[in-house]
Amino acid sequence: MKKLFLIIIVITFSETFSQTSVSPDTFRVKFETTKGEFIIEAYRQWSPFGADRFFELVNKGYYDGLPIFRVVKNFVAQFGISNDYAENMKWEKSAIPDEPVMASNLKGVLSYARSGVDTRSTQLFINLKDNIRLDTITYSGVRGFPPIGRIIEGIEVIDLLNSEYGEKPSQDSITVSGRKYTERVFPNMDYINKAAVIK
Repeated sequence: MKKLFLIIIVITFSETFSQTSVSPDTFRVKFETTKGEFIIEAYRQWSPFGADRFFELVNKGYYDGLPIFRVVKNFVAQFGISNDYAENMKWEKSAIPDEPVMASNLKGVLSYARSGVDTRSTQLFINLKDNIRLDTITYSGVRGFPPIGRIIEGIEVIDLLNSEYGEKPSQDSITVSGRKYTERVFPNMDYINKAAVIK
């Protein structure tokens, strides 16, 4: 399985790209987590492919029930691996094209994780502090991590996310077993209960 940056192992290396919906220019998504609620406002002008994919996944209920499996204090909180192996394999084959960085990775800003060229798919991270270096860092031949939105309400919630496990959770194991693995090995991990577009 490809080791992803940011830290990350993202299950998103693919050869085909399929986008089934176009997002509004601006839309809001409410995240209900085990530590409280926050609202993300997404901006299509920042990352058209990224915003469209986020809009599609949220409307499919993709993020409901998923672990926030990688919380590194004063860095990022990462999520986006499905609890269903077949679902992970499906999205692995449909990563979105890379795009230029149009905004900065400040605290509360949401961006996609990636492993290399054209590998953004389902995994996202929230910046837990200003990570401006992520705007220009070059990793596996790609420059920067393009933001797609930012927290506009409830930013205090991200400071409450449990960071005791840091980098320990195996993304390969989550890909295969989902919550059966995280609940057994990391009992205090936080989860997204529901993510929904605010009408």
